Amino acid sequence: MNDRSTALLLIAVALAGYGLYIAAYVPAMLLGQPVPLLLIGFVLQALCALAAAVGVWRGQPWAASVVVLLGVSIAATWLIEAFVLGIVAYLYALMIAVLAIAVAVVIAAYINRRHGTRIA
Repeated sequence: MNDRSTALLLIAVALAGYGLYIAAYVPAMLLGQPVPLLLIGFVLQALCALAAAVGVWRGQPWAASVVVLLGVSIAATWLIEAFVLGIVAYLYALMIAVLAIAVAVVIAAYINRRHGTRIA
């Protein structure tokens, strides 16, 4: 197994782990009165992370696009938590949102370079 395969495998495992971690929040959110925007954000994050993990694992050309969508959904969820719901601090949420998008773009670029595809 070469370095490229190992890195892609680690990315796929990390994405799957994050997807399962975020999916674990959803049942607890359904017990009370869920905030629809927050519930949608967490479900979207879990679905994107798991789909991206499968895409990276199987070498699909759409995997990088789903990684970017995951970053956007993470950013949107944090910004909703801060600016709409007031649950977290504004600057912290803004920092996490920018970081999520930046990391997603870097990972997507790496996946594209390794798979030889481009984001449409």
